[in-house]
Amino acid sequence: MAEDPREKHPKPPLPEQKQDVPGIESEMDPKPDYGEQSYTGSGKLKGKTAVITGGDSGIGRAVALAFAREGADILISYLSEESDAEETARAVEAAGRTCLRLAGDIADEAHCKAIIDRAVREFGKIDILVNNAAFQMSRDDIAEIETEEFDRTLKTNLYAMFWLTKAAVPHMPEGGAVINTSSIQADNPSPNLLPYAMTKAAIQNFTGGLAQMLGKKGIRVNCVAPGPIWTPLIPATMPEEKVKSFGQDTALGRAGQPAELAPAFVLLASDDASYMAGATVAVTGGRPLI
Repeated sequence: MAEDPREKHPKPPLPEQKQDVPGIESEMDPKPDYGEQSYTGSGKLKGKTAVITGGDSGIGRAVALAFAREGADILISYLSEESDAEETARAVEAAGRTCLRLAGDIADEAHCKAIIDRAVREFGKIDILVNNAAFQMSRDDIAEIETEEFDRTLKTNLYAMFWLTKAAVPHMPEGGAVINTSSIQADNPSPNLLPYAMTKAAIQNFTGGLAQMLGKKGIRVNCVAPGPIWTPLIPATMPEEKVKSFGQDTALGRAGQPAELAPAFVLLASDDASYMAGATVAVTGGRPLI
């Protein structure tokens, strides 16, 4: 019998909570579901290698787990969340796959190049690049947004995607895939997430242009646009009262879980999506992305 999607995961009100940026998944209440008990692979990515930024927690961890259970070896990059990265590595290795870990700030071009260099050195190629890591802060007025914060948002969300993709493409074979994480914010921006929403629209545009450029090399480029997803970024960057009601404004009445995003990334990474390029796959709980 099919499960009611409204009741599948916790619904608001959620416990009020606050963390320091970038947030730790193990300290969240309730703990996000990243698919450890539910995702079953079927060999869709057997023999492939993937680089996933922000792979320590949230969407990145769920994607790493799913890719590993589909047969891929993984490199995860992350800022500094060692305990979360160790949990991702444990889950990937339990699936019988390799999980390389590399900490550092992707807002630095040299570090982005180091990520790709490490993956190529260890794996010999990069079949899949998932540009997933992001930074956001919630501000009620433009006067509250410092230039340093604005710059950090753009460098983490946009510059890093450009640097990583540019470095990875020469090592991607025909049949490779680049998957970028956009957001419903690209089409339906929240005023309190002004710089973040702007970058997500740019990611969608970059994806469309890059798909046309790299299609000639046999490399597909797509993006996934999540709605409100329960990840460490939420308690780390949003006011407690908004955390409490997070996801309430969706048709399904709740926030999504990282595990509910992973199948979209698997699809776009696999040969099942051989004619999908330049697409935006919306996973929003019913909030329209038109």
